[in-house]
Amino acid sequence: MLRIKICGLTREQDMRAAIDAGADALGLVFYPPSPRCVDLEQAARLARLAPPFVSVTGLFVNAEPQRVHATLAAVPLHLLQFHGDEDEAYCRQFGRPYVKAARMRPGFDLLQYAAAFPSAQAILVDAFVAGYGGGGRAFDWNLLPSGLSKPLILSGGLDAGNVGAAVARVRPAAVDVSSGVEAAKGIKDAAKIRAFIAAARAAATD
Repeated sequence: MLRIKICGLTREQDMRAAIDAGADALGLVFYPPSPRCVDLEQAARLARLAPPFVSVTGLFVNAEPQRVHATLAAVPLHLLQFHGDEDEAYCRQFGRPYVKAARMRPGFDLLQYAAAFPSAQAILVDAFVAGYGGGGRAFDWNLLPSGLSKPLILSGGLDAGNVGAAVARVRPAAVDVSSGVEAAKGIKDAAKIRAFIAAARAAATD
């Protein structure tokens, strides 16, 4: 069954919109350069809105370990998502389930990359751009190899208009969207969230 995550949430009304639309996971960003970054007080308030069986994910990029520990102490996160240059030892030191992001481009060996993170729950594949994060850009799905040892989470430039084709083509375990359901950076659009989730679900059942 396809899982759907709405990431980069900063407002209570956006959390509720994602929950009401049927999102499986809600993402909070703890990367200060991001316009979607939330502080601990804000994050704790948002995370408490999640109902049972809807998970809350915390996204980090090359964070000092003590900062991750402080976040875990303050915010009820179910899953960690690492988007930087973290290695496997770093990712597993927190004793929480985690996802490791990969930035896809021609020549990148995703199979070798996934093998370097045996403790990861899944590999999230995003577009390669300067800096970190996919920048709302799609990548060539034909670059994805078969035989990946971990569940694949597809991200990068997804929106209601292309997520159906993405799910049909890639058949990922999950999809992850942020900018594709926004009215502005960090401000989600409830109608776009509903349309995205509906399109993804429809494609997954075809």
